Amino acid sequence: MLRCYIYKNVAPITKPRIDMYSLVLSTIGFGGLVYGISTAGEGDHGWGNPVVIVSLIAGVVALILFVIRQLNMKEPLMNLRTLKNPMFAIGTVLVFICMSVDLAAMFILPMFLIRVLELSALTAGLTLLPGSIISAVLSPVVGSLFDKFGPKFLVVPGLIMTAATLWFYSDITVASSIALIVVLHTCLMVGIIMVWMPAQTNGLNQLPAEMYPDGTAIMNTLQQIAGAIGIAMAVSVMTSGVGEFMNNVADPSNPANATLALTAGMQNALFFTMFVALAGLVLGVFVRRVKVQQWSGDSDWS
Repeated sequence: MLRCYIYKNVAPITKPRIDMYSLVLSTIGFGGLVYGISTAGEGDHGWGNPVVIVSLIAGVVALILFVIRQLNMKEPLMNLRTLKNPMFAIGTVLVFICMSVDLAAMFILPMFLIRVLELSALTAGLTLLPGSIISAVLSPVVGSLFDKFGPKFLVVPGLIMTAATLWFYSDITVASSIALIVVLHTCLMVGIIMVWMPAQTNGLNQLPAEMYPDGTAIMNTLQQIAGAIGIAMAVSVMTSGVGEFMNNVADPSNPANATLALTAGMQNALFFTMFVALAGLVLGVFVRRVKVQQWSGDSDWS
């Protein structure tokens, strides 16, 4: 039997004008920050390189001008007024942190497995597969727990698990077993999924219905920026660690020292990522459950 379904729009259809000045400012702002951080980790550039300094300054200035323009526009490219809702603001930052930590770790771990432990790309992928599968399987379970207990029950333990896992990860060496890597990666994925979905859902729940598109756009945009910044920071810290190690060894030309230097750099990067997760933990303490009163978007939080 052929069935026909009719879907009704739950929000009014609008045709907002794209502000080119805002688009340019956001491109320079976010692009300048990502480029500056990335360049700092390349070769011998370092944070004192003029290109890095100019890129970061240009990025910060452009973002400040972007924020000012958005707050003074009737139809902004990105409605930053949504961040006046405290649970949405906290949820957005937590999602940003999760994305940064996730992609930083996912950049470093395959490199460690392939270049340090000398596994094949296929074996490295299979090593990280169990954590990803368990994370996907637990997603609906996390959703049910969120509905029953609220976000803090998940967010705080999830951030603790994430930070603890990264702390253990920061001590991995050539002698670390594959089983240890699998267990730690699984714990990391579980910790991140315990934070990501509850923080995002709880934050969006506080927004009135007319701000849902704005809130979703902000979170999606910052997720992309967070991924780029997370990887850039990981590369920068890792490169700095490699250089510091090689400067302190007696024979830098020894291939064994190159592997040890790369391991030391990865340890530093994972240790730095742990502090990012701890910053999220401090913020996660202030998460409160948003009680949605009705479908129209009217909500309260406590």
